[in-house]
Amino acid sequence: MTIPEACRLILQANAMGKGGEIFVFDMGEQVKIVDLAEKMIRLAGLSPLKDIRIVFTGLRPGEKLYEELLTDDEQTLETAHKRIRIFQTRKYEISSLKNSLETLVSHAESLRMEDTIRSMKQLIPEYKSNNSPYQKYDYLHSKKLLTI
Repeated sequence: MTIPEACRLILQANAMGKGGEIFVFDMGEQVKIVDLAEKMIRLAGLSPLKDIRIVFTGLRPGEKLYEELLTDDEQTLETAHKRIRIFQTRKYEISSLKNSLETLVSHAESLRMEDTIRSMKQLIPEYKSNNSPYQKYDYLHSKKLLTI
């Protein structure tokens, strides 16, 4: 998606908003970064791999290959525009959420990293620490705060 296309979607979402919505845009097909790099090299009048080499360094700790916009428990609602949807947030039981957030803040303020990560993963169980030392805590917590 080009910058002008993205700007038009933002302006259109702004015009249709009633207040408080979270809009999700259909940004088009995914693009491989290597394809983008090769295209940029060609646009500069050079030849990929000949004039400029591309080095694959691998993932850095915590880096992801792609981002998930929604979890399995979340969905979007249609709008009049085919490329703009409204995110429908999940509902939390407020007292449990408040207690969990207080615990998270307490761990973070005490600089207890392992406990902080475990608390974060309890709040957001779908978050996966790909390629990270904290990956060992993935899938440990059930979705206790979710109420449907």
